[in-house]
Amino acid sequence: MCGIVGIVGKSNVNQALYDALTVLQHRGQDAAGIVTCHEGRLFLRKDNGLVRDVFQQRHMQRLVGHMGIGHVRYPTAGSSSSAEAQPFYVNSPYGITLAHNGNLTNVDQLSREIYESDLRHVNTSSDSEVLLNVFAHELAVRGKLQPTEEDVFAAVSGVHRRCRGGYAVVAMITGYGIVGFRDPNAIRPIVFGQRQTDEGVEYMIASESVALDVLGFSLIRDLAPGEAVYITEHGKLFTRQCAESPKYSPCIFEHVYLARSDSFMDGVSIYKARLRMGEKLAEKIRRERPEHDIDVIIPIPDTSRTSALELANHLGVKFREGFVKNRYIGRTFIMPGQAARKKSVRQKLNAIDLEFRGKNVMLVDDSIVRGTTCKQIIQMAREAGAKKVYFCSAAPAVRYPNVYGIDMPSAHELIAHGRSTEEVAELIGADWLVYQDLSDLIDAVGGGKVKIDNFDCAVFDGKYVTGDIDEAYLDRIEKARNDASKARSTAVSAIIDLYNN
Repeated sequence: MCGIVGIVGKSNVNQALYDALTVLQHRGQDAAGIVTCHEGRLFLRKDNGLVRDVFQQRHMQRLVGHMGIGHVRYPTAGSSSSAEAQPFYVNSPYGITLAHNGNLTNVDQLSREIYESDLRHVNTSSDSEVLLNVFAHELAVRGKLQPTEEDVFAAVSGVHRRCRGGYAVVAMITGYGIVGFRDPNAIRPIVFGQRQTDEGVEYMIASESVALDVLGFSLIRDLAPGEAVYITEHGKLFTRQCAESPKYSPCIFEHVYLARSDSFMDGVSIYKARLRMGEKLAEKIRRERPEHDIDVIIPIPDTSRTSALELANHLGVKFREGFVKNRYIGRTFIMPGQAARKKSVRQKLNAIDLEFRGKNVMLVDDSIVRGTTCKQIIQMAREAGAKKVYFCSAAPAVRYPNVYGIDMPSAHELIAHGRSTEEVAELIGADWLVYQDLSDLIDAVGGGKVKIDNFDCAVFDGKYVTGDIDEAYLDRIEKARNDASKARSTAVSAIIDLYNN
């Protein structure tokens, strides 16, 4: 999960890119970067950290130019090296910079091809740099001194033929324009829009529609699976379907957790979808325990609040805010390392005792991934005086790794993997655990005005829409993650030892 943005404007776009990245900060808190283009020259700033920390006034003053791209990142493979902050750059052809959200599942094969056939060098372990070199090679073989939109779309078609996985991309071709494209299954989200200024029309590409809203852009639409949009530096817009067999299979977990509630994705309101998740949960609770003894429903802030409120409304049970959140602590789900997640929960949330004391409490969260966070929160509820603590997940049980750009690569880290609902409830310390049914989740997300027949639900059902994932692949990424975790733990221990000595 990362956030991407690209803008072709009529004046300097540095502030607009910065503002867009702050809106997309929830998609990645590990690193941030912006590159702009002015008179054929590139100006780049990227580093580890939040947007507000990476970009100081002196950096912003140097980011001149009326077109540019930006990125916020979190590490899908466990690495948090500043060398892997995006955007990435290659000088040939033309000078191309690229920012990417997602994950390539055939990155090892592509890395060999790039070195052995394309004669290109990749300097990091990031699949985004691999994707950039594939795109650059496909554009270079066109052999044009000045690329046209036909050349750009042909290069994107070449990317789709060679790359597997989920990816949404913005790339800037120095002195020519910005291209955005989406994988043939539309797993990762990407939208584009426009705004009218006194100087003319400006265009923007972003991961979520909320970034367009905040900057005053009107949403044109989502990119279709396999589609590309190319905006020249002079503001001409072209779109083209570049995949041979596109199929709509967007990631359903975007609607559960990743996206902001004020976004629209593929025509679906995230907010409305989460309301419907609450309705479906209420129906399930009525079916399973029509004589339930729930006194109060309390959301675990922030993502679950919408579903919890609708759940309370439909059950006729009081809705209360029982936790106060420290908003200066990052999202624990995307923090690298189990120790960091454990420590951060107590720093992040504090219980309001009077909402728990002597009550049967139903806690609602968007999902349960590793189980570490909810276990601690349930314990906090008991310490605050709750008689019974029930737990409700707006998503089904997460049983399988995600391989398309969300940090769930290891099955054995997932608390529901190979376990029943009752076993998970015992492990997290809940008196009763309710999971959303997958069919209900699909109805909730796809049940609005826009009908989507197929979703990527691999984390729930183990069915990977790209068709290239087997046990051998899952074993490899699990080993890679374990190795990365060990290396990270060793590095942290070394720093602690150095500090203590």
